[in-house]
Formats: sequence, C-alpha cells, structure tokens
Amino acid sequence: MPAIAYVDGRYVRRADAVVHIEDRGNQFADAVYEACEVHHGAIVDLRRHLDRLDRSLAELRIAPPMGRAAMTIVLREVARRNKAVNGFIYLQVSRGAAPRSHTFEAGMKPTFFVTYAASGPSEADPKYETGVAVITLPDLRWARVDIKTVGLLANALARQAAREQGAYEAFLVDADGLVTEGSTSNAWIVTAEGHLVTRPAERGILRGITRTVLLDVAAAEGVTVEERPFSVAEAKAAREVFFTSAGAILAPVVRIDDTVIANGAPGLLTARLRARYRDFTEKTIF
Repeated sequence: MPAIAYVDGRYVRRADAVVHIEDRGNQFADAVYEACEVHHGAIVDLRRHLDRLDRSLAELRIAPPMGRAAMTIVLREVARRNKAVNGFIYLQVSRGAAPRSHTFEAGMKPTFFVTYAASGPSEADPKYETGVAVITLPDLRWARVDIKTVGLLANALARQAAREQGAYEAFLVDADGLVTEGSTSNAWIVTAEGHLVTRPAERGILRGITRTVLLDVAAAEGVTVEERPFSVAEAKAAREVFFTSAGAILAPVVRIDDTVIANGAPGLLTARLRARYRDFTEKTIF
C-alpha cells in the first residue's frame, strides 16, 4: 500500500506530494511543525501538540491553515489511510508561497501538509537497559528555540557530531556553561537528594510535550521537581541523567563526554518514571 500524505486540501501518494518552489518554508525556514506519536493505533497527546502549534503560529504571525476540529479530522484521516499502528504523524505549516523576499505580506495563504512514518519508540529498545552516551557542544541556535520552527540546521549538525563521536545525543551548552537542552530533546538530572532538575521552559528551550507529561508523572509519584538551569559539571556529578523526547520517551544517560555517570548504569528513578509515562498521555483514536 503506498504511503498517503495530505497537502493543502488533497490526499495524495507521498511520492507525489509537492509544495511550491518558492514556499517560504523552503527558502527561509518560515514554517513550524509538530511530530505526534502514534502508539497502538492512537495519536498521543494531540491536544497538547495542537496547543503548541497554535502558540508557534501566533509567535510568527502565521495564519492557521484551518480550525482545530478540521485539522484533527485531517490528522486522523492520514493515520487511517496509512493504517497507522506505531509511528509518527508529521505536520508542517509555512507562511505560504510568494516571490522570494525577506519581507512578507499580511494575509498570505499558508501551506499545510501532513505525512506519516511507521517508526516509533519501542519499550524493547536496548538503550533503556544499557543507557546512552551524550556529548556537550556550544548552543549555536537562534534565541527563540521556544518556537517549534523547521530551522533546525544547528540541531542537525549537533546530532550528527554526536553520532560521529559514538554518542546518541548532544547536550547544548550556553555561554555560562549551563545546559540548555539536547539537540532533539529536553535534558534532566537527578540530584543526590532525589530531586528532578530541568531548565525552565521559557525562551531558552522548547516546551517538550514529553517533558510536560513527565512533570505530571513526577507530581503523581511525589518526586520534587526543580525547574532551574544546571551546569555541565553538575550533570556529570548527578545521581542520574536522562533526556526526554517523543522519539525516545525517557532515555537514560550513562556517560557525558568522557565522564561516567554514577555507577554507569541506568538509574532507578528514570526507569520508574518511564514505566508510568503512558498512564499520563492522552490518546486520540482514529
């Protein structure tokens, strides 16, 4: 069965899906996106993703391509037509197509497309048992990483550097030596007192959906959360380190650069929180 995409009002084979050559998403990264997990035949945390999409669009003054109810119908239909079980629905909204200019006109017609890929996190993934390594790199991104734009070149280069150094992820570090977030994730540590620490989700990091759900899990489990910056040195000395993302859920970190974290094994609190994660997600059946 061919993969099906949605592009500006039409369901088409993904191989035939196209956007205009002068779309501002292509030329200026003038676009935002969301990637919604599909787990066991349901879209995960769709409401939260659409809330964040609304915020991103508003911050960039891009008009929504349609109402939320209509968008939900489109996303469910893409999932249904692709016979989705486990994977990701990707949706992107750009400001639209126009002759190339750094300025833009009000009232442009946005470009909206949706695709599906059958690849998602698995509880059987060996990284949950062995943990992963991360490297640290300077954070070279623009200052508004709280907006989920498609301008991800610095993220991609950081993730590639991690891969080439035999690591899974890169933790990005600001000019003060403080961890901002991962190239594709939010970063967390567990202190000697058993408190969770993660950077506040202000303009310095993206408000990850998995991060948001994990805050609910921690509250239910009675775990204290400190939303504050932490340094690379504090992370290397932590009881546990992990990162959160839609693609990895909660991934334990056992090495940062050349430093082994604690005893070099995934931490117990990380495993406990991951075990409860699915209980706190929202499911949209299609």
